[in-house]
Amino acid sequence: MRTDLAIDARDIRLTLGDAARPVEILKGIDLAVCEGETLALLGPSGSGKSSLMAVLSGLERASGGSIEVAGEQFATLDEDALATARRGKIGIVLQAFHLLPTMTARENVATPMELAGMDGARARAASELEAVGLGHRLDHYPTQLSGGEQQRVAIARAIAPRPTLIFADEPTGNLDAATGEQIIEVLLDRRRETGATLVIITHDPALAERCDRIVTLADGRIESDSAQ
Repeated sequence: MRTDLAIDARDIRLTLGDAARPVEILKGIDLAVCEGETLALLGPSGSGKSSLMAVLSGLERASGGSIEVAGEQFATLDEDALATARRGKIGIVLQAFHLLPTMTARENVATPMELAGMDGARARAASELEAVGLGHRLDHYPTQLSGGEQQRVAIARAIAPRPTLIFADEPTGNLDAATGEQIIEVLLDRRRETGATLVIITHDPALAERCDRIVTLADGRIESDSAQ
Protein backbone atom coordinates (compact mmCIF):
# COMPACT_ATOMS: atom_id res chain seq x y z
CA MET A 1 0.00 0.00 0.00
CA ARG A 2 1.36 3.43 -0.95
CA THR A 3 2.46 5.65 1.92
CA ASP A 4 1.77 8.97 0.14
CA LEU A 5 -2.01 8.46 0.02
CA ALA A 6 -4.37 10.41 2.25
CA ILE A 7 -7.23 8.18 1.05
CA ASP A 8 -7.04 4.67 -0.35
CA ALA A 9 -10.55 3.32 -0.95
CA ARG A 10 -11.13 0.06 -2.79
CA ASP A 11 -14.36 -1.50 -4.02
CA ILE A 12 -16.47 0.72 -1.76
CA ARG A 13 -20.09 -0.34 -1.58
CA LEU A 14 -22.99 1.13 0.39
CA THR A 15 -26.41 -0.48 0.57
CA LEU A 16 -29.20 1.08 2.61
CA GLY A 17 -32.70 -0.12 3.44
CA ASP A 18 -33.67 -3.58 4.64
CA ALA A 19 -33.12 -7.03 3.17
CA ALA A 20 -36.51 -6.95 1.46
CA ARG A 21 -35.88 -3.61 -0.26
CA PRO A 22 -32.15 -2.91 -0.44
CA VAL A 23 -31.04 0.30 -2.14
CA GLU A 24 -27.55 0.21 -3.59
CA ILE A 25 -26.02 3.68 -3.23
CA LEU A 26 -22.32 3.08 -3.96
CA LYS A 27 -21.48 0.32 -6.41
CA GLY A 28 -17.82 -0.58 -6.14
CA ILE A 29 -15.83 2.66 -6.06
CA ASP A 30 -12.03 2.72 -6.18
CA LEU A 31 -10.51 6.07 -5.23
CA ALA A 32 -6.97 7.00 -4.26
CA VAL A 33 -6.20 10.59 -3.20
CA CYS A 34 -2.63 11.73 -2.68
CA GLU A 35 -1.56 13.76 0.34
CA GLY A 36 -1.91 17.48 -0.36
CA GLU A 37 -4.20 16.98 -3.36
CA THR A 38 -7.33 19.05 -3.97
CA LEU A 39 -10.14 17.00 -5.46
CA ALA A 40 -13.58 18.11 -6.63
CA LEU A 41 -16.44 15.61 -6.57
CA LEU A 42 -19.07 16.36 -9.20
CA GLY A 43 -22.25 14.63 -10.30
CA PRO A 44 -26.02 15.06 -10.38
CA SER A 45 -28.17 14.81 -7.28
CA GLY A 46 -28.49 11.17 -6.24
CA SER A 47 -25.20 10.16 -7.85
CA GLY A 48 -23.67 9.22 -4.49
CA LYS A 49 -21.36 12.18 -3.82
CA SER A 50 -22.49 12.90 -0.26
CA SER A 51 -22.69 9.19 0.55
CA LEU A 52 -19.14 8.67 -0.65
CA MET A 53 -17.92 11.60 1.42
CA ALA A 54 -19.77 10.25 4.47
CA VAL A 55 -18.07 6.86 4.06
CA LEU A 56 -14.62 8.33 3.46
CA SER A 57 -14.91 10.62 6.49
CA GLY A 58 -16.10 7.82 8.76
CA LEU A 59 -19.58 9.23 9.28
CA GLU A 60 -21.17 6.28 7.47
CA ARG A 61 -20.21 2.61 7.47
CA ALA A 62 -19.52 1.09 4.07
CA SER A 63 -21.31 -2.17 3.33
CA GLY A 64 -18.19 -3.53 1.66
CA GLY A 65 -14.68 -2.69 0.55
CA SER A 66 -11.57 -1.40 2.30
CA ILE A 67 -10.84 2.18 3.34
CA GLU A 68 -7.58 3.62 4.64
CA VAL A 69 -7.87 7.29 5.58
CA ALA A 70 -5.10 9.33 7.21
CA GLY A 71 -3.25 6.11 7.98
CA GLU A 72 -6.21 4.43 9.70
CA GLN A 73 -8.18 1.40 8.52
CA PHE A 74 -11.67 2.90 8.86
CA ALA A 75 -13.52 -0.31 7.98
CA THR A 76 -12.18 -2.09 11.08
CA LEU A 77 -12.63 0.67 13.67
CA ASP A 78 -15.57 0.91 16.07
CA GLU A 79 -17.41 4.20 16.60
CA ASP A 80 -15.23 5.40 19.48
CA ALA A 81 -12.04 4.56 17.58
CA LEU A 82 -13.36 6.37 14.49
CA ALA A 83 -14.08 9.49 16.54
CA THR A 84 -10.56 9.36 17.98
CA ALA A 85 -9.05 8.84 14.52
CA ARG A 86 -10.89 11.88 13.13
CA ARG A 87 -10.13 14.21 16.04
CA GLY A 88 -7.72 16.93 15.02
CA LYS A 89 -6.86 15.12 11.77
CA ILE A 90 -10.04 15.38 9.71
CA GLY A 91 -12.17 18.49 9.23
CA ILE A 92 -15.71 18.03 7.90
CA VAL A 93 -18.06 20.70 6.53
CA LEU A 94 -21.56 19.30 5.98
CA GLN A 95 -24.61 20.93 4.39
CA ALA A 96 -26.29 20.58 7.80
CA PHE A 97 -24.20 22.78 10.08
CA HIS A 98 -24.53 20.77 13.33
CA LEU A 99 -23.68 23.77 15.50
CA LEU A 100 -24.35 23.37 19.23
CA PRO A 101 -27.23 25.78 20.00
CA THR A 102 -26.12 26.46 23.60
CA MET A 103 -22.63 27.59 22.52
CA THR A 104 -21.51 30.84 20.93
CA ALA A 105 -19.78 30.91 17.56
CA ARG A 106 -16.38 31.06 19.26
CA GLU A 107 -17.25 28.18 21.61
CA ASN A 108 -18.50 26.06 18.69
CA VAL A 109 -15.15 26.51 16.95
CA ALA A 110 -12.98 26.19 20.06
CA THR A 111 -14.59 23.14 21.69
CA PRO A 112 -13.32 20.47 19.21
CA MET A 113 -9.78 21.83 19.63
CA GLU A 114 -10.12 21.80 23.42
CA LEU A 115 -11.33 18.18 23.28
CA ALA A 116 -8.27 17.34 21.20
CA GLY A 117 -6.04 18.92 23.87
CA MET A 118 -4.84 21.79 21.67
CA ASP A 119 -3.44 24.92 23.28
CA GLY A 120 -4.82 28.39 22.53
CA ALA A 121 -8.13 27.06 21.26
CA ARG A 122 -10.17 30.19 21.97
CA ALA A 123 -7.63 32.51 20.38
CA ARG A 124 -7.39 30.35 17.28
CA ALA A 125 -11.19 30.13 17.11
CA ALA A 126 -11.42 33.91 17.12
CA SER A 127 -8.76 34.13 14.40
CA GLU A 128 -10.54 31.63 12.14
CA LEU A 129 -13.88 33.36 12.62
CA GLU A 130 -12.21 36.63 11.68
CA ALA A 131 -10.87 34.95 8.53
CA VAL A 132 -14.39 33.99 7.42
CA GLY A 133 -15.74 37.47 8.13
CA LEU A 134 -17.32 36.81 11.53
CA GLY A 135 -14.94 38.62 13.86
CA HIS A 136 -17.89 40.77 14.99
CA ARG A 137 -20.08 37.74 15.79
CA LEU A 138 -17.82 35.78 18.14
CA ASP A 139 -20.23 35.76 21.06
CA HIS A 140 -23.45 35.25 19.12
CA TYR A 141 -25.41 32.00 19.36
CA PRO A 142 -26.48 30.01 16.27
CA THR A 143 -30.08 31.26 16.57
CA GLN A 144 -28.72 34.82 16.30
CA LEU A 145 -26.90 34.04 13.06
CA SER A 146 -28.20 33.78 9.51
CA GLY A 147 -27.91 30.52 7.59
CA GLY A 148 -24.89 31.84 5.71
CA GLU A 149 -23.22 32.93 8.95
CA GLN A 150 -23.84 29.51 10.49
CA GLN A 151 -22.23 27.94 7.42
CA ARG A 152 -19.15 30.11 7.95
CA VAL A 153 -18.94 29.07 11.62
CA ALA A 154 -19.08 25.43 10.51
CA ILE A 155 -16.24 26.05 8.05
CA ALA A 156 -14.14 27.83 10.67
CA ARG A 157 -14.71 24.90 13.06
CA ALA A 158 -13.55 22.41 10.43
CA ILE A 159 -10.33 24.20 9.49
CA ALA A 160 -9.30 25.66 12.86
CA PRO A 161 -7.53 22.49 14.16
CA ARG A 162 -5.33 22.51 11.02
CA PRO A 163 -6.45 19.02 9.96
CA THR A 164 -4.43 17.06 7.42
CA LEU A 165 -7.62 16.17 5.56
CA ILE A 166 -10.65 18.40 4.91
CA PHE A 167 -13.99 17.25 3.50
CA ALA A 168 -16.43 19.96 2.37
CA ASP A 169 -19.94 19.20 1.07
CA GLU A 170 -21.12 22.22 -0.94
CA PRO A 171 -19.29 24.67 1.36
CA THR A 172 -20.64 27.72 -0.48
CA GLY A 173 -24.17 26.41 -1.01
CA ASN A 174 -25.82 28.82 1.45
CA LEU A 175 -23.68 31.86 0.68
CA ASP A 176 -23.92 34.75 -1.74
CA ALA A 177 -21.34 34.91 -4.53
CA ALA A 178 -18.98 37.37 -2.81
CA THR A 179 -18.99 35.53 0.53
CA GLY A 180 -18.68 32.19 -1.25
CA GLU A 181 -15.55 33.39 -3.01
CA GLN A 182 -14.13 34.55 0.32
CA ILE A 183 -14.77 31.13 1.86
CA ILE A 184 -13.13 29.31 -1.05
CA GLU A 185 -10.06 31.51 -0.67
CA VAL A 186 -9.93 30.67 3.05
CA LEU A 187 -10.18 26.94 2.33
CA LEU A 188 -7.53 27.05 -0.39
CA ASP A 189 -5.25 29.29 1.68
CA ARG A 190 -5.42 26.91 4.65
CA ARG A 191 -4.71 23.98 2.36
CA ARG A 192 -1.63 25.73 0.98
CA GLU A 193 -0.40 26.73 4.44
CA THR A 194 -0.73 23.27 5.96
CA GLY A 195 -0.37 20.96 2.96
CA ALA A 196 -3.76 19.44 3.81
CA THR A 197 -5.70 17.24 1.44
CA LEU A 198 -8.99 18.85 0.37
CA VAL A 199 -12.02 16.99 -1.02
CA ILE A 200 -14.92 19.22 -2.09
CA ILE A 201 -18.40 18.33 -3.31
CA THR A 202 -19.54 21.16 -5.54
CA HIS A 203 -21.86 22.09 -8.38
CA ASP A 204 -19.72 25.14 -9.12
CA PRO A 205 -17.59 24.49 -12.24
CA ALA A 206 -15.39 27.50 -11.48
CA LEU A 207 -14.50 26.02 -8.08
CA ALA A 208 -13.92 22.59 -9.60
CA GLU A 209 -11.50 24.09 -12.10
CA ARG A 210 -9.36 25.39 -9.23
CA CYS A 211 -8.84 21.85 -7.92
CA ASP A 212 -6.02 19.53 -8.97
CA ARG A 213 -8.44 16.83 -10.04
CA ILE A 214 -12.11 16.35 -10.86
CA VAL A 215 -13.93 13.07 -10.18
CA THR A 216 -17.47 12.78 -11.54
CA LEU A 217 -19.96 10.28 -10.11
CA ALA A 218 -23.04 8.87 -11.79
CA ASP A 219 -25.41 6.27 -10.36
CA GLY A 220 -23.05 5.26 -7.56
CA ARG A 221 -20.00 4.77 -9.78
CA ILE A 222 -17.07 6.91 -10.93
CA GLU A 223 -17.90 8.13 -14.42
CA SER A 224 -14.72 10.12 -15.02
CA ASP A 225 -11.49 11.00 -13.21
CA SER A 226 -9.28 13.70 -14.68
CA ALA A 227 -6.32 15.75 -13.51
CA GLN A 228 -6.32 19.47 -14.22
